[in-house]
Amino acid sequence: MKIAITGATGNMGQAVIKALTSENYIEEIRLLSHSPKRTKKLLNKVKKLKKKTVIIEGSIADGYACRKLVEDVDLVLNMSAVIPPKSDQSPQRAVECNEVGADVLVTVIEHLDRQPTLLHISTVALYGNRSEPHRFGRVGDPLLVSPFDIYSATKLRGEFRVLESGIKRWAVFRQTAMLHPNMLTDNLSDGLMFHTCFDAPLEWVTAHDSGILIRNFLRRVHAADLPQTFWKRCYNIGGGAENRLYGYQTYNDGFAIIGGSTTCFFSPGYNATRNFHGVWYSDSDELNELFDFQQQTSTDYWREILKAHPIFKAGKLVPKKMIRRFAIKRLLKNYNSPAYWAKHKDIARLKAYFGGEEAYESLQKKSWKEAFLPEKYDPASGICDNETPVFYGYDISKQDSEITIGDLESVASAHGGRLISEQFETGDMYAKIEWETQDGERFVATPYTVLRAGHWYNSIYHENVWDFDRLSKKDAVFASVWYDSHDENENMRYSFDKNFTAHAVKFYENSDHLLLGNGEHRESRKAV
Repeated sequence: MKIAITGATGNMGQAVIKALTSENYIEEIRLLSHSPKRTKKLLNKVKKLKKKTVIIEGSIADGYACRKLVEDVDLVLNMSAVIPPKSDQSPQRAVECNEVGADVLVTVIEHLDRQPTLLHISTVALYGNRSEPHRFGRVGDPLLVSPFDIYSATKLRGEFRVLESGIKRWAVFRQTAMLHPNMLTDNLSDGLMFHTCFDAPLEWVTAHDSGILIRNFLRRVHAADLPQTFWKRCYNIGGGAENRLYGYQTYNDGFAIIGGSTTCFFSPGYNATRNFHGVWYSDSDELNELFDFQQQTSTDYWREILKAHPIFKAGKLVPKKMIRRFAIKRLLKNYNSPAYWAKHKDIARLKAYFGGEEAYESLQKKSWKEAFLPEKYDPASGICDNETPVFYGYDISKQDSEITIGDLESVASAHGGRLISEQFETGDMYAKIEWETQDGERFVATPYTVLRAGHWYNSIYHENVWDFDRLSKKDAVFASVWYDSHDENENMRYSFDKNFTAHAVKFYENSDHLLLGNGEHRESRKAV
């Protein structure tokens, strides 16, 4: 079996390479690398693979490199991604890798006479901000990527390209929040850590278990014992009930290894109150039943971190005020921190992440006694239902073979749009169907993409414009989740300009009021 891999030097990629060291059925591994030096360093750690590994130098956005990578292989594993905080630091790199790169890779595979199988790694970030009463999510939930999160926007477009491709055999795995060896250093180098809401539901999986998942997946592909119904579908990678935590508990667990806690090092006003991405997967057992990979808990992860870095034990001897000052508070000055946005009057981001400047300032006055601290999820309860169901516009319990044109019409209507295609053979989930959005935009997508994978075309699919406040007023599917963390009276359109400067436009009846990232105000064009 010959396989091709992108993103091998990433956190998930390294775990996958390590897990493949004993897989003798793999004859050749081709690695796409924009940094051969870094790739060779990785391979030095897994010497058993070096003889069967070929490094293809180049970018995923380079068609020539992609063709050399995938031609005559059996399977392509696309883990390539520019993720936060790097996507925030270099948004154009995120566009080139996550979006353009996915398009180039898919196009190359489509044009091969002998197409390899494609496994595309997507992300939990597609679901956007989740909170009560919809802490649990599943494949098929509406995809409401968070404003200004260029990572999620580009990954959304990349996934859509895979789903609508001409590749004969593919699968998409949406990776959840991942506990990896570099997590602490990554989070202590940027203001990104303050984006995590304390009440954000996070279902973690370790990098180790992610590697085991891919290894076991490849074993079954090689043995040809996966049913045909497995393919051309999306799945959620999750760690299971034991790994369901809130953001607040996650910080607690991390700080515990140096004898601290969230309340020791943070104030309630440090972190965003919305606009993050995280959800507990109600269907994370599906992949585990197929590939038996959920082995580690978050407790195991922190135990391993402490074993690998015993110096953290010394943190228990250091005064908590000193750690807070030199490790945490210094990051409040970082450009990616809400405190920085407030100081520099970045009104657009304060609106997106807190509901506005006034809400942010009010939060700064709260003590931990006044703050909302969610209780830990009890895995023994076995409960994975939302307080109120997500609205889908059709009966999600129907089998694919039972989906009718009436279901397609109902979903389109629930989104405020309509079905254009007049012909549909019941159960044909991969037919090319034409739809129309509430804005009159027409697009083509399969019933699987719309009904089962949760995609519905809007401005974020072709430009960096997050228009969910306006769309949700007529889109009942979006509204069923969006209004968990947004007021129905909010009327903001969030966007990046060509320089990735953040903007927020508030609609009035006759005009827009533009709030720029630097706080400048001016009148703009009439509202659409």
